Amino acid sequence: MRFKFSSLCLITILAVFVGFALKANADSSSGILVDIVPPNPAPFENTTITLKSYENNLDSVLISWSVNGKTIASGVGDKSFSTTAPTLGAETNVVATISLPDGPIQTNITIRPSVMVLLWQANDSYVPPFYRGKALPTPDSEVKVVAMPEIRNGSSYVSPQNMTYAWKKDYTNNVDGSGYGKNFFVFVNDYLEDSNNISVTASTVDQKYSSDANIDIRTAQPKILFYRNDTNLGTIWEHSLTDPHKMQGGSDMIVAAPYFISPEEILTPSLVWSWLINDNSVNLTNYKKYLMPLQVKEGTHGTSKLRLDITSKDKIFETASKEINIEF
Repeated sequence: MRFKFSSLCLITILAVFVGFALKANADSSSGILVDIVPPNPAPFENTTITLKSYENNLDSVLISWSVNGKTIASGVGDKSFSTTAPTLGAETNVVATISLPDGPIQTNITIRPSVMVLLWQANDSYVPPFYRGKALPTPDSEVKVVAMPEIRNGSSYVSPQNMTYAWKKDYTNNVDGSGYGKNFFVFVNDYLEDSNNISVTASTVDQKYSSDANIDIRTAQPKILFYRNDTNLGTIWEHSLTDPHKMQGGSDMIVAAPYFISPEEILTPSLVWSWLINDNSVNLTNYKKYLMPLQVKEGTHGTSKLRLDITSKDKIFETASKEINIEF
């Protein structure tokens, strides 16, 4: 049986690539406020600009909209205007001309698109050799998020190392993790929550360009799977053992793989391995705690219950258990 977390891991990997943004600057005058929805649209995304004023009644005046010098729309009380964000590296200049009783005024909006990719990894999550999925974080484990903004200034890209980053964890500013050149963020997830929201805004030093993105990183519970170790072939990682497992001959070697347990070094003394056969504790002298040798007397037949419990001395929520019936 193949490990069932593969589809979940694939979904997680795809999710981290979501996060597009652009920089929109608005120069207002005479108490004109500008609202842009979405505030950070993606390249080629429809963007709506709305004007507001607490000093003038915009419903009764003529408002004209131009894009890159060409008048697109005009009308009395025409406070909202929609346009499409340009391609990466280009700019769209929107000008709203408001014909107030005291004279016309202009509000300038500049839209500069950019792209942001967020990648994350669990720093201390165990997966066995040849596992094709992604190591998932478990409660109270360490996660690293890397921001990869793609911002073009003319014909060249701005180096991510030459930008400032403002990181948030669960919508709260993280001052220590933010700053110039800090394009990665390391945090320990909350064992009381099943996910954490991480967001970042990357800006050029002159604040002319910026990009932002966010991602929800969910936690998983450690899971033990049993495999068989063959004398000639080694561990058969292609298939985990089904319940019940039929021994081949009078002896067998069981390999335990505690997926996503933390720390990644599973032989650390902080992890306590407790093997039981028919609820009776088994004292293993082998330092490889993940190996359980099984042997029965010739001519003996029956079924025994094999169980493994793993607990952590340092992290009370890092626990995993697995039970399987062994037929011999």
